[in-house]
Amino acid sequence: MSENLTVTAKVPANKEKGTAELGPCTIIVQTGKDSNEMVQMFGAEAVKTNADANWVVALQGNIRTGLRKGETPDQIAARLKDAKMGVAQKGIQIDPVQAYLAKFQGATPEEQAKMLAELKQRAAKK
Repeated sequence: MSENLTVTAKVPANKEKGTAELGPCTIIVQTGKDSNEMVQMFGAEAVKTNADANWVVALQGNIRTGLRKGETPDQIAARLKDAKMGVAQKGIQIDPVQAYLAKFQGATPEEQAKMLAELKQRAAKK
C-alpha cells in the first residue's frame, strides 16, 4: 500500500543579488512503502536512477570533505573504493603534513606566499 511523502522546499534569500526568500512550498506525493512497491509504482529504471542520483550527491559530499581536509584524489579514491550506498563512511585519517602540502599545492601564489611566511614565523619562534 502506497504512502504519502511530504516535501517542503524554499529558495533562500541572496544578499549579493538582492533577492528575497521564496516559499516555502509543501507538496504531498505518493510513494511506495518499500523498494519493491516503488519498483511496481515507478519502474525499476526510475528507482535505480533516483537511487544512483542520491548516491552521487552523497559521494560528492565525501569527495568535497576530503578535498577540504587536504586529501589527494588518489587518497579519496582509495577511501571511497569500497563505499556502499546508504552506509555512512568512517571518519578519514589523514597525514597532516601531506594535507598541508596538498593545500599548498592547490593554493594561489598569494596564498602560498602567506603560508610560507607563516611557516617561517612559526619556525623562528622555536
